Amino acid sequence: MLKGIDPRLNAEVLYVLRAMGHGDLLVLADANFPSDQVAQSTVHGSLLRMDCTLPEAADAVLSVLPLDTFVDDFAGRMQVVDQPDEIPRVQEQVQAVIDRHEGRHRPMIGIERFAFYDVARGAYAVIQTGERRFYGCITLRKGVIGPDA
Repeated sequence: MLKGIDPRLNAEVLYVLRAMGHGDLLVLADANFPSDQVAQSTVHGSLLRMDCTLPEAADAVLSVLPLDTFVDDFAGRMQVVDQPDEIPRVQEQVQAVIDRHEGRHRPMIGIERFAFYDVARGAYAVIQTGERRFYGCITLRKGVIGPDA
């Protein structure tokens, strides 16, 4: 345990979050996503795990990871097949977490299911969560922390 660090963030996850640079993409995936296979194609090359729900994982990650403020795809969500405008409850909960950390409403972009797999393969890393609800898969793009005033 470390002071001021969310205990859901294990050493491997903290290492990757610190190693990522501005614009790098992180995938938070549900328990059904082919995470291990996809993770092998990422920059990090191996799967990370957080044994909690997707909203809990997003909250922990966003406690230390700034989101990119220069792009519209700072966060993305896997779209429901044949219903791209439907927002499942798990994604609503993640959106609320993002809004709380950002201090304002910034909607996630929708990414078609198979396009999401392609985007995920080009990510820096994949973290598989214990989320069992369908469509519990998102992307987060790392932003910057500016200099002290």
